Amino acid sequence: MSADLSGKFTKVDPWGGLGGYDSNVAGSSAITATDLPPWDGLTMLAPYYYNQFGVATGEELNKYYSNSNPLMESGSSFNSGANNYMDIPPGVEAVLPQGTSAEMPHQLSQAEIIYSEVHEKYKTFKQFDTVNDHGDHLYSLNSRPGKKPTKSWLKQIQHEWKVLENDLPDTIYVRVYEDRMDLLRAVIVGPAGTPYHDGLFFFDVQFPYEYPDIPPQVTYRSRGLQINPNLYACGRVCLSLLDTWVGTGCEKWNPDNSTMLQVLVSIQALVLNAKPFFNEAGHAMSANSPLGEKLSMTYNEKTFLLSCRTMQYSLRNPPKNFEDFVIGHFRNHGRKILKGCKSYMAGAQVGCLVGDGERDVNDGGASCSASFKAPLKLLLSDLLKDFAKIGVDCAEFQDPGPGPGAAKATAETPSSLKP
Repeated sequence: MSADLSGKFTKVDPWGGLGGYDSNVAGSSAITATDLPPWDGLTMLAPYYYNQFGVATGEELNKYYSNSNPLMESGSSFNSGANNYMDIPPGVEAVLPQGTSAEMPHQLSQAEIIYSEVHEKYKTFKQFDTVNDHGDHLYSLNSRPGKKPTKSWLKQIQHEWKVLENDLPDTIYVRVYEDRMDLLRAVIVGPAGTPYHDGLFFFDVQFPYEYPDIPPQVTYRSRGLQINPNLYACGRVCLSLLDTWVGTGCEKWNPDNSTMLQVLVSIQALVLNAKPFFNEAGHAMSANSPLGEKLSMTYNEKTFLLSCRTMQYSLRNPPKNFEDFVIGHFRNHGRKILKGCKSYMAGAQVGCLVGDGERDVNDGGASCSASFKAPLKLLLSDLLKDFAKIGVDCAEFQDPGPGPGAAKATAETPSSLKP
């Protein structure tokens, strides 16, 4: 999917490069309402599900969660049989003691000590901090954005840092760099009540030396997955505030009052929303219609699968300076994510969950599709393994059937260390 600022776009298929808002706040390909295919029962969507995961229609579903999937972010060192992404020494599994002797006090295992340390680091992880290592930053290899920063630019960036340090919402975390003031990395926690709930979405930013006269450059760390109409698989972020989509008035970047904080909050609120299908230009007019809502629900199902896949990639290859946060976040929210998966498999509509995986009574009783439940079941199996490795208590989500590896995969965590 390609796009230029003039608004001319190349349309690949009815789903490719989805983006846009009814008010043109954000968007990508301009697809008119007449382009919406009159699918009967949405039977044509199945190939799209599987193509997004690198599997052609008709292939066995168990192939599409291979750890060697080409969509895995370059540099990932994760191995499903190792604990290297937690720094657990070889041979130390995430299987913790099932009981202790009444005569002898329980001695913490090495894995328990590591889990405790990770939990403590997660609790004390600052929302805003200055760090040094930017080696994996997407703009790190770029030449600095100009010959030399001016005093006014330095002052502006320091002001941005101050605003972020003081005013970030609880679900956005930022790291800036001492030796590269032009770089910034942020992670946004997916909001409840959306198909992005409890996920982590990373963005790399570069401030040009013309900033704030022009907006920052922002790239989504996509891992090759398009999880939203405004977030391309190539990392492009389609937002009028960034001048990557058309807009008017306050929707556009304003050097006098637009800020990096405004960009991050806009992505969280306007892009990672409850019904991202309607972000696509031309789709908003079908909102509240039977066909539009059906297409939106199906898009949410596909989005949740991709969001969970993104969770796995983040666990297996966490961005620098966020390693403790990623592991701690999924230890803390793992049971809620698994509970959500179970609710969806039981029929709850994707995006209707709020709080601790509880179903929103306002979802109208709509149920997810049968074609969604088969890949979700396989995904749940993978998530159980990944979460068990970091100490999440997965016992209640395991299949009751007997199996030689069932106890090992469960990774029963002592109550003192449960998230």
